[in-house]
Amino acid sequence: MALRTNGLMGVDWEQRVDFERLRVERLDRIKNLLKQSELGALLCFDMNNIRYITATTIGTWAMDKIARFCLLPQNDEPINWDFGSAAKHHKLYCPWLGEERSRPGISTLRGAMPPGAGRAEDVARKIRIELEERGLLNEPLGVDVIEMPVLVALQKEGIKVVDGQKLMQDARVIKTQDEITLLNTACMMVDAAYEELYRFMKPGVRENECVGLASKVLYDIGSEHVEGINAISGERCSPHPHIFSDRYLRPGDPAYFDILHAYMGYRTCYYRTFAVGSASPALVDAYKRCRYYLDVAIESIKPGATTADIAKLWPKAEEFGFPNEEAAFALQYGHGVGLSIWEKPVFSRLVSLEHPEVIQEGMVFALETFWPSSDGWSAARIEEQLVVTKDGCEVITRFPAEELLIAGVRYYTATGPLTPTREIENHKNIQYGNGDKPWEEASRPGGNHRDAVVASAKSEAIGSR
Repeated sequence: MALRTNGLMGVDWEQRVDFERLRVERLDRIKNLLKQSELGALLCFDMNNIRYITATTIGTWAMDKIARFCLLPQNDEPINWDFGSAAKHHKLYCPWLGEERSRPGISTLRGAMPPGAGRAEDVARKIRIELEERGLLNEPLGVDVIEMPVLVALQKEGIKVVDGQKLMQDARVIKTQDEITLLNTACMMVDAAYEELYRFMKPGVRENECVGLASKVLYDIGSEHVEGINAISGERCSPHPHIFSDRYLRPGDPAYFDILHAYMGYRTCYYRTFAVGSASPALVDAYKRCRYYLDVAIESIKPGATTADIAKLWPKAEEFGFPNEEAAFALQYGHGVGLSIWEKPVFSRLVSLEHPEVIQEGMVFALETFWPSSDGWSAARIEEQLVVTKDGCEVITRFPAEELLIAGVRYYTATGPLTPTREIENHKNIQYGNGDKPWEEASRPGGNHRDAVVASAKSEAIGSR
């Protein structure tokens, strides 16, 4: 049975996302792992980790400030220090935190605060008091990410700071049923964005306009945060630049996109490749290879398999134009998806062959492949997001991608529809005869032009209305 996608409202006549269950199960997972660890407490500054533990968040403007923080002590409930009035808001609207566990607190704002203001020391003092009260001051304190002044201040308070990032990754790697529903819903929204993109693309449209359209679709549907959209076209496709520009789409261009957004905090990472108006044989071939490497990986996903089993199915960096795996990193790739775009597990020939991780039921991750065309500039990029089930996996990114899609209007010649597979330079699509009137004997290389377009029209039901 396919994973369900519901409407976004809460209703009394259908079981949908249970947010109370989501909050409880996430907190229970990290509490249990903390109990099994050597850590006395866990201190988090990363907003996604804070959300996982406390089910609180504020605007995405705060994501890079490292200003908010929460403490989860052994055998206790979390305490959250938040940005000014947000702490009071949580007291009113987040009853699961309790009266005394939502407090104002602010760090150094990535060094923007004057050092003499003592903000780093204030954070350290707050943490030391809580640990001392619970008899945990001499136990290791796990921290996910931290500003250097705060680290130094904690150490001056006699606190042993160790890595807490791994513990959070271990907690988040297996998704609860409500997390899976939210991830599936986030992918549904991107399905809709790709539908509009496919209808929108044509020569003269710019990459940044595609980004704007997709962002609007997502926010209109209910996206919480469009983290980023890669829009890459034409000669920019190879090597992959990982950023959109104001380039105009041209006839025959490849164009690939990666849409990253969040619904209720849960992300997507979802590539699709298109051709504008028509596709060259080189691009069609690249797409087939890209799809093949992705499909053999998907078919091998099941509990008990490892990240090494998947990574070894993919071509080596040297096979597609890179000197080593570090230079080709993330082109043949897999990564967990949850409250962050990139989580455990990671699938890459760079790290997975010698350091494999076991695939488990309940993991949600994305697999993505890339293949450059033989023409030296175009390329294909495809990505699917999936949920690991008890006997395999289910793909939750549904916009069609088994074959290369052609966007834009269909062109018609005097003899019928223009074939969608053609070179971008017109003269390369015609082969002249050797008679007195060679133009009358013109055909497509490799076969009669008329026969080719008629066959294409029949296969795609063009002109059947």
